[in-house]
Amino acid sequence: MKPTTVTARGASSIRKGHSVREGLQLWKVLLTAVMLGMGVLLLLPFVWMISTSFKTPLEVFDFPVQWIPEQFIWRHHQNVWTGPMNFVSFYVNSLQVSIISTVGAVAFAALAAYGFSRVKFRGREPMFLIYLSMMMVPPQILFVPKFVLFEWLGIYNTHWALILPGMFTIFGVFLLRQFFITVPQEISEAAFIDGAGHLKIFWHVILPLAKAPLATLTILDFSWHWNDYENALIFLVDKSLYTVPLGLQNFVLENSVDYNGMMAAATAAMIPMIVVFLLGQRFIIEGIASGAVKG
Repeated sequence: MKPTTVTARGASSIRKGHSVREGLQLWKVLLTAVMLGMGVLLLLPFVWMISTSFKTPLEVFDFPVQWIPEQFIWRHHQNVWTGPMNFVSFYVNSLQVSIISTVGAVAFAALAAYGFSRVKFRGREPMFLIYLSMMMVPPQILFVPKFVLFEWLGIYNTHWALILPGMFTIFGVFLLRQFFITVPQEISEAAFIDGAGHLKIFWHVILPLAKAPLATLTILDFSWHWNDYENALIFLVDKSLYTVPLGLQNFVLENSVDYNGMMAAATAAMIPMIVVFLLGQRFIIEGIASGAVKG
């Protein structure tokens, strides 16, 4: 009787294992379906925006929505680039501010993160906590002091009023420091034994391992600067210095009933964000995959 009992128990445990696996697979399928549905809902406004930019004014408020226009109208996109709004200058200004600010922010954040994570000095942890606590200060509180400082420095109503503050990011230092801590200390010690200094270790050892967090910070920081409206509104006066967010606002104010033109301008404003994400998504996916394998 014992072999029969053992066999029955084994069969029962196998059936339970199969049922658990089937339940997990069903749960994964349902979760994937829910996430897919949420993703589609999030994309619908963007699809409607792009579709509307190619429609005629009479088709904007058609219901049910006609997602694919019967005839694609390119006039609205041409007006954005060649019309009186001079959207090209807004684009050039935003690219200049965003690229310089992002490059500076990533470089300074990486250096500061290396110092806070790999260089041992007295008061390092309290200093980092004090530095990190500045994230709790609302940026709106700093508008008046920054205005006074920029006026004194002579950079008010210039792009430097956006670029210089944008080169420093507390979140970027925190993000990179958390990654640098995970790099084994033995790697740095081996490089020290070979005669390398901190800058050489930072450039040749740490940075090549940090492609994923660097790409993540680059995408996030570029998006913050590209979409920055408040600072541009306060510190820029001349229309020739306007960035894309200010240009979009002026376009809306001057063309309050041109919904097709508004959607064409908004579509044009999205292009750099999409390009930056497509260029950096490979490194982000690699970082997520490597983190999952380590976990």
